[in-house]
Amino acid sequence: MSAEKTVAVSFRVSPRFKLLLETAAAREHRSQTNMLETLLFTYCEKKGLDIEPDQPSKKKTPAK
Repeated sequence: MSAEKTVAVSFRVSPRFKLLLETAAAREHRSQTNMLETLLFTYCEKKGLDIEPDQPSKKKTPAK
């Protein structure tokens, strides 16, 4: 288990997406979060995408 902190992410999805995520996660005996992480990490690995471990996320800052 990783010692790094986790962050909350919230976004809206279609009912179809939610049902497919639930079904895929159950079939793989994973949590939905772990299923999404696995899918994203596999995609990034195949596409050669990576970030530095300490690289902050790109947050939108309010205009002054």
